[in-house]
Amino acid sequence: MSESNFFDFAAPAGGVVGQPLDRIDGRAKVTGAARYSAEYPLGGLTYGVFSTSSIAKGRIASIDTTLAMKEPGVLAVFTHLNLPKLAKMPDSPERNNSWSPGQSFLPLMSDEIFYSGQPVALVVADTFERATHAASLVRVSYQAEKPVAGIVDPRAEVYEAKAVQGGRMPGRTRRGNPQAALEQAPVRVTATYTHAMNHHNPMEPSATTAVWEGDRLTVYESTQGVTMTQSALSDMLGLPRDKVRVVTQFLGGGFGCKGSSWPHTVLTAQAARAVGRPVKLVLTRRQMFTSVGHREDQRQTITLGATKEGKLTAILHEKTSSTSMFDEWAESNGKVISMLYECPNFETSYKIARANIMTSTYTRAPGEAPGTFAIECAMDDLAYQLGIDPLEIRLRNYAERDPSNGQPWSSKSLKQCYARGAELFGWSKRNPKAGATRDGRYLVGMGMASATYPVHNSQGMARVRIFSDGHAVVQSGATDMGVGTYTVMTQVAADALGLPVERVRFELGDTTLPTAPLSGGSVTAGTVSSAIFMAAQDAKRKVLELASGNKTSPLFGAKPEDITVENGRVFLTKNPAKGETYATMLEHARLTDIEGSGAGRYGGGYTSPGVNADSKGQGTEKYSMHSFGAHFCEVHVDPELGRVRVTRWVGVHAAGRILNAKTARSQVLGGAIFGIGAALMEATHRDPSWVRYTNADLGDYHIPVSADIPDMQVEFIDEHDSHINAMGVKGIGEIAMVGVAAAVANAIFHATGRRVRELPITPEKLMGAGSV
Repeated sequence: MSESNFFDFAAPAGGVVGQPLDRIDGRAKVTGAARYSAEYPLGGLTYGVFSTSSIAKGRIASIDTTLAMKEPGVLAVFTHLNLPKLAKMPDSPERNNSWSPGQSFLPLMSDEIFYSGQPVALVVADTFERATHAASLVRVSYQAEKPVAGIVDPRAEVYEAKAVQGGRMPGRTRRGNPQAALEQAPVRVTATYTHAMNHHNPMEPSATTAVWEGDRLTVYESTQGVTMTQSALSDMLGLPRDKVRVVTQFLGGGFGCKGSSWPHTVLTAQAARAVGRPVKLVLTRRQMFTSVGHREDQRQTITLGATKEGKLTAILHEKTSSTSMFDEWAESNGKVISMLYECPNFETSYKIARANIMTSTYTRAPGEAPGTFAIECAMDDLAYQLGIDPLEIRLRNYAERDPSNGQPWSSKSLKQCYARGAELFGWSKRNPKAGATRDGRYLVGMGMASATYPVHNSQGMARVRIFSDGHAVVQSGATDMGVGTYTVMTQVAADALGLPVERVRFELGDTTLPTAPLSGGSVTAGTVSSAIFMAAQDAKRKVLELASGNKTSPLFGAKPEDITVENGRVFLTKNPAKGETYATMLEHARLTDIEGSGAGRYGGGYTSPGVNADSKGQGTEKYSMHSFGAHFCEVHVDPELGRVRVTRWVGVHAAGRILNAKTARSQVLGGAIFGIGAALMEATHRDPSWVRYTNADLGDYHIPVSADIPDMQVEFIDEHDSHINAMGVKGIGEIAMVGVAAAVANAIFHATGRRVRELPITPEKLMGAGSV
């Protein structure tokens, strides 16, 4: 079916889409019925545990597994000396491999050591305790060399990258003549911003349970993309894809660290095949810091040129960050800086330094989160320098078209976000002078920042089966990171099929289901909801064909545009008395069920019926597609102790059609809390000599707890976008964090008059603050 006629079965008004429906999977989670990847009871299950390197650079001189092998219950100890070879090694992430390898280097394949905590042996035993003890008995001698700590290390060699973020963005982008424009600009702002290394730290650590049945492999995997993991294992193990099944029914968070294929997964599968029994491997919290990537430590220098009225004339941006010894990876911070404000002259460039760390990876809002920290703080500095309100200066530079490519927006409601956020927050009551507002001993500050995130092109599939008893099963190989995918897709299916929610079951997280993209880049909601909508139309059309061709049916001769579906009953819109239920139509046709399938497109290539479309329903005009929003923050700063408390928060976002008001609000709350953590607490520390992480646990790697977060107010602007997909849905998982750190930093400056450009903003950086 062409997408050009998807309105044939428009969902009835007053449906469940958009309603604050309680979580479909809530009961399973609170009762323990929900099974995560490390919780499948398998016969003959064994346990894998890594022994890891104590050095960050060098080679293995010798490795002795004798003591480990003598321990009771130990089945095998795998090292680079005896691990079976792979059919194919992973490519570098920047080669944009279809299955997104986290890094090109695979441990246990050679004697080289590139980073501390690198696996050097994999012990398999009949209990977890025995495997853990045996792993501690593996004896390794090293030929150690002096490691490089990263961009902070004076020995690091810094060079310009050819491409960044998995090869998706060039190492240098330019429009206009920014240098000449800066020389002529009457007002300039230049500053350098530093972002600490961050780790994702989801509640559920990464885990793999691998079981072989002959030449067929099933993997229960904590992954954001079952199809991606299937492709990776198929290639590396030399298996046809249909012989690899990946299951992820529940995921305890990911934030990007489960969005790539990492070495522990294929190593566990190799071990299971070698020992002839299922193997489960769960990374420890410390190993999560050295096994699944991180947000790189980075510096950004940004220069703004502007008129005396605050209009931007030039932006110059340069980023420097650390990467591994074997891959080139950097977040593309400049892409958000390039498009957020109207500016005719722009340039961004990226420099990287190789270090003895593993390859960094996607971390929530990759590029946009740190990029907005730089540009939104710089915009505030420009506003203060010119005596202009920070919100006003953003309005003066509001982009009516995408400055990076000249395209019109598919939809943009940022002005409405500004206005509503300012109203809810009480921005007009803010004293414009920094350091002038107190509440007792505390300095009070108010700050704000813009937010945006692009619509990434994506496509997915879904299948719908309507059964003769009147219930439906809807399937798509998506994943639910814990944010409500089960729930919102059930709502979409219920409305699209005209069924009550309780008569719809949505299934996901299995490569036996129709292919869907990984849950990352805010693509799941838009792609999968559209695929389900299209599959529902296909199924309903087939059911109607049965009835319209049956002379005994009250719907004989009816056309799709003539009918409405509600509560499982199909009837003529102009004569509701004439109709029958799905069950009746299937019974008359002597069918137990009928199946529909559909593809959902998200982003480029989609257009709604009659809107600049060609004969095939393809868009003839290119649009720039983004979600937008605004954050408003109030802080209290203790000038003696330097302690910062976020005391009020307002976030207003425009993200197309909202599928569930409750889960969407929770998404935005979670993203804002994530950003507050990055702003005030989160930093991974390395010993500069040994390049080991010194706080690789949740005791010393600080993240926000409930006491750190105030009541937060979240609203959405009602936005209709006919260009992005069949449902008009934009993603909100990433944008929720974009601009958060800048809003906090801007509030701190307003409170203290002290601009801190190094994240996290910890108390020692603010002690004695208060005098402007």
